[in-house]
Amino acid sequence: MPIPTWPFYALIPAVTLLHLFVSPYTKVEESFNIQAIHDILVHGVPTNNVDQFLTANYDHISFPGSVPRTFAGALVLSGLSRPYLLLVNNGEQMQLLAALIAFGRSVQRAFGTSAGIWFALFQASQFHIMYYASRTLPNMFALIFSNLALRSLLNGVTLPWNGAKSYRLSLYLLTTAGIVFRSELAILVGTITIYLFVTRRITITGVIIPAGLGGVIIGLFCTVPLDSFFWQSFPLWPEWTAFYYNTIQGHSADWGVSPWHYYYANALPRLLLNPATYALCIPVALLNASTRKQSLDLLVPLLSFVGVYSFLPHKEWRFIIYIIPGLTGIAAAGASWIWNRRAKSVVYAALSLALVASMLLSFAASTTILALSSLNYPGGAALDILHHGIEHPQKPHLNVYFDNLACQTGVTRFLESHSSPQTVVDVLEAQDTLSRKAWSYDKTEDPSALLDPIFWAKFDYVLAERPEKVIGSWAVAHVVYGFGGVRLLKPGQTSGSPVEPVYHGATQAHVRGDWTEKVAEAWKALEVMFRQGLLRGYWAEVKMEPKIRILVNQHPII
Repeated sequence: MPIPTWPFYALIPAVTLLHLFVSPYTKVEESFNIQAIHDILVHGVPTNNVDQFLTANYDHISFPGSVPRTFAGALVLSGLSRPYLLLVNNGEQMQLLAALIAFGRSVQRAFGTSAGIWFALFQASQFHIMYYASRTLPNMFALIFSNLALRSLLNGVTLPWNGAKSYRLSLYLLTTAGIVFRSELAILVGTITIYLFVTRRITITGVIIPAGLGGVIIGLFCTVPLDSFFWQSFPLWPEWTAFYYNTIQGHSADWGVSPWHYYYANALPRLLLNPATYALCIPVALLNASTRKQSLDLLVPLLSFVGVYSFLPHKEWRFIIYIIPGLTGIAAAGASWIWNRRAKSVVYAALSLALVASMLLSFAASTTILALSSLNYPGGAALDILHHGIEHPQKPHLNVYFDNLACQTGVTRFLESHSSPQTVVDVLEAQDTLSRKAWSYDKTEDPSALLDPIFWAKFDYVLAERPEKVIGSWAVAHVVYGFGGVRLLKPGQTSGSPVEPVYHGATQAHVRGDWTEKVAEAWKALEVMFRQGLLRGYWAEVKMEPKIRILVNQHPII
């Protein structure tokens, strides 16, 4: 009786939802899209007085970022999320799941049922894709298209009679995604096109030009009118603007420079997470004659993409995330070949056992990284604590200020609290709604305003990284801690308290359910259980540092 594959594929969305539940907040890289989704859902799309409406209600007008980004993904995701507004009242749940299962099915078709199962297990036990599949990074929107493109590429290899159509669809999807979401996909389009042209003899007129031209036209049609409208600048092609700013003008290097080998030596091992995938399974898939051809059809263009992209000085793992499902599929083919021979010899049995152990260890490592990553959002945690964990003065209206770190580490408009409907029809109604809100929020960055005592006097609360920069008389109501690194303890060394009081005589509010305290207590319990008996006195201490202070004004304006 064949093993059903759906429970294994179900692990992918289940693990993604687990990551979202444990760590529901977003960071600065995701802020544009999450704010745009909020604004479209809550305020709607204006049909008149557009410039005034956007200025009054949309976050990107006040905080545009270094370059404009496309609204395409935010508009689609907000539309998909709208039916769920009646079911959930939590904006943190309105985020993205990537299309990994479709590619997993193609792996199963190309390499067998066992390979499909191993793909699901390897993919679910990784961290980065599972974690960021629910985040609104532009790369994750593009990942949906790249997964479908790799699926078509693999289908073209598996079903030769349908090869030209599948190859054309693959290039079409990647071109569209590159035009709309991430320009680096142009390199992947190039490496796949060259590989197919050399090995599959695809024709220029039958595949390459139709796919490229179609992808460009559809992509430009999807982004230029839409983004010109929302940014009120015509014609605007956001991804070209970002490419010109970061690559041609060289501003990407302002964010740091990494050596040429960074992606191969650092990023890829971290993204794959399980060493058995690249040290054992991928080599086996290449050495085995039955899987070599399909594996090379994925491996060569994907690694070539990384090689070409490595010449750009600024490097981040998210720039090459698109190749991970493909590499995982190749690894699954190798794992399947080993697993199917586990009864034939002691060597295969031992290797199969090692694969199972490595997969379980990867799940454990991914879960640990998830717990630590959830500590990197003190801004979002602080705002949640402010709303639900602190007793507030009896006032009809409360003003809050967010500093830069709070905005970078989780504060979004989805987390704001409003006692009145937010949907507005025009600017006048928006102003009237604002006057009836119980809470109002400010994240002004103007240096001159931040030096004005009158500016600070109007706030009841401030979420501040450095309280000494806040002018006036303030008390610390609560301190939100964040991840401060890991320290290896040797036998005899005492671990410090993961959370130490830093209130310096100020009033500390009694807060319910501070997540950092829960993680710290759990880690301390694990130390008591395992450090002496199992690890002989060695331990990895998770250091917690004060990140955000919730300040309360001692002399607010009544």
